[in-house]
Amino acid sequence: MKYHCLKNMEKHKEHKPYQCSECLKCFTQKGYLVKHMKVHTGDKPYQCSECMKCFSQKGSLVTHMRVHTGDKPYQCSECLKCFSQKGHLVTHMKVHTVDKPYQCSQCLKCFSQKGNLVKHMKVHTGDKPYQCSECLKCFTDKSNLVTHMRVHTGDKPYQCSECLKCFSVKFSLVTHMKVHTGDKLYQCSECLKCFIKKYSLVTHMRVHTGDKPYQCSECLKCFTDKSNLVTHMRVHTGDKPYQCSECWKCFSQKGSLVTHMKVHAGDKPYQCSECLKCFTMKCSLVAHMRVHTGDKPYQCLQCLKCFSQKGNLVTHMKVHAGDKPYQCSECLKCFTVKCSLVAHMRVHTGDKPYQCSECLKCFTKKCSLVIHMRVHTGDKPYQCSECLKCFTKKYSLVIHMRVHTGDKPYQCSECLKCFTDKSNLVTHMRVHTGDKPYQCSECLKCFSQKGSLVKHMKVHAGDKIC
Repeated sequence: MKYHCLKNMEKHKEHKPYQCSECLKCFTQKGYLVKHMKVHTGDKPYQCSECMKCFSQKGSLVTHMRVHTGDKPYQCSECLKCFSQKGHLVTHMKVHTVDKPYQCSQCLKCFSQKGNLVKHMKVHTGDKPYQCSECLKCFTDKSNLVTHMRVHTGDKPYQCSECLKCFSVKFSLVTHMKVHTGDKLYQCSECLKCFIKKYSLVTHMRVHTGDKPYQCSECLKCFTDKSNLVTHMRVHTGDKPYQCSECWKCFSQKGSLVTHMKVHAGDKPYQCSECLKCFTMKCSLVAHMRVHTGDKPYQCLQCLKCFSQKGNLVTHMKVHAGDKPYQCSECLKCFTVKCSLVAHMRVHTGDKPYQCSECLKCFTKKCSLVIHMRVHTGDKPYQCSECLKCFTKKYSLVIHMRVHTGDKPYQCSECLKCFTDKSNLVTHMRVHTGDKPYQCSECLKCFSQKGSLVKHMKVHAGDKIC
């Protein structure tokens, strides 16, 4: 009896006498057909009083109003999570039942919703039907295109209620809120460090495992994070997508642009507690503090020389490698760093961009101007620990220390005489070579030392006085 009853019910279900004249879709009830026809007519008689959005069905308006009221009447009996729509609850329940009836025929991955399977299949087919009208980038999903368009429009509809910071993606706001709540759900099993994002934990674990799955196709260098690889690739492509709106200077990294913008804003929030000098970046302050502490944490493994900054060590290592990629187009002299080549080119151009504000003397290098200014200020920052004598240049102190140590590292290859200073050796070598590079402009007499020429010029000066 029950079997015949169920069979009869199926016949009623199959009977759909009401057909749409537009798309020929059939319905069991006339009311359903009436509602459906609004899809073709575009009739939306039900309007939201809050945002004025219109709907074709009253039920859709009722459901939409929950966006404004925050009402979530459908609750999960397992985890007590609430939803504004019954369909969302039904979909969510599959998380607990592990019901994934929709399987991909390519990779056999399973999904709880048919829509998710349809989206996933585009991964295999490579289908990207949604194209951005601005940059022509294509997407597999319409929602991804909608989110992407905010890059061009600058729209950030999701705002943090705590600090009022805005985001273009809802997920970014959800993640950001954990900064205020202090919620760090993901903990490293090795060092117990906690993270806000699961992806951050996954990336962090590679520190312990040493895994670097992302490899550069150009130089084969490997990275733990994909974003680091993307940034690195700009070294090879020369791409600098971040441009300063003030001076149009371009940068390969967004962080570099943010830091650069502080130059225009004059923002220097990091101050040295010793000399009160201010910096735009915290790392610059940390590096500067080593001037006061004398700390040199970066050591060369070849000659054991130490440096206060990592960049200086990297530059120094080129001395051992013999790498001099920067060549002067005039005299073909090679340099290990680009800035040295730029400074050298001024020898040929005669350019002296650094001028003393006191005596207006000009210099080719900024460091030369800094040292020169000590003539006017009387500043002698380098002091001998033995006799307390002070010097304006560090190199002068190094040479002076040899008076106390007796060190004479420069030896003449002809007579084996030793000197404390390289310049003294160069001058001495003229005794053997007979070289006299200093010539009197009056009588054309030549001298091996500049001092001798200066003394000689007094003879002509005396003649003129008489």
